[in-house]
Amino acid sequence: MTDAIEPRSNRLKKWLSAVALMTAAGAIMPVARADESAAKALFKAMSDYLAAQSAISFDFDSNLEIVTTQEQKIGLASSGTLTLNRPDKVRMSRTGGFADVEVVFDGKKVTLLGKNDKVFVQEEVSGTIDDLVDDLRNKFHRPVPAADLLMSDVNKQIMPLVTDVKDLGSGVIRGVECDHLAFRTAEVDLQIWIAQGSKPYPCRYVITSPKVAGSPQYTIDVRTWKTGTEVAADSFSLQIPEGAKKLTANDLPDIDELPAIFAAKK
Repeated sequence: MTDAIEPRSNRLKKWLSAVALMTAAGAIMPVARADESAAKALFKAMSDYLAAQSAISFDFDSNLEIVTTQEQKIGLASSGTLTLNRPDKVRMSRTGGFADVEVVFDGKKVTLLGKNDKVFVQEEVSGTIDDLVDDLRNKFHRPVPAADLLMSDVNKQIMPLVTDVKDLGSGVIRGVECDHLAFRTAEVDLQIWIAQGSKPYPCRYVITSPKVAGSPQYTIDVRTWKTGTEVAADSFSLQIPEGAKKLTANDLPDIDELPAIFAAKK
């Protein structure tokens, strides 16, 4: 019987180990919650900062990565510019190997010009930039990637959809130190790098679609960020080139950066 009884010193060690494990577990959980809370606070601060800017302009580089039907991963790069005057004016241009597109919204109408094909669409769209983004997505079926970042309340647009939040620490984009956050929704995974300091603007935004074959990924890098009086004046009018053909939104050909020859895997 005596040999079967565990020495007191061993029982004490096990008890201390169990206490240590429970203490560690108790310490880990609040940290995880604190990281999630901090990430949400950083994202909300960015959203508030963007909403407070009456005028914004920036240049950007974008990259769309897909896996083709031949199982080949391809990245299609483009660059562009964007100028925005709240609440109802925006100009965006983007040029890539297969795209040369300009979109202008003046609060009353939106004009989409495909310069390569010399075609354009002009439709009455009244309201704010928020209304424009919704109409491009729902009415014209021309969603603009990362357009949620242009809306008046980015936090309200994205956070209700988020099911998982991670604060991944800091990163550096084009020499700018950023807070790196990762979010997950039912449909997409999101990553965002937000500039640290008094101007918490989005330096990089990545949208991954894990439920689509090949998990296509869209990345936009923002540079030359300007606000307020730094933003050059813009008439938000678009000169239609001579000979350009006017189409309806339904007849507009594919003027995006993904041509048919690079059809994504289904």
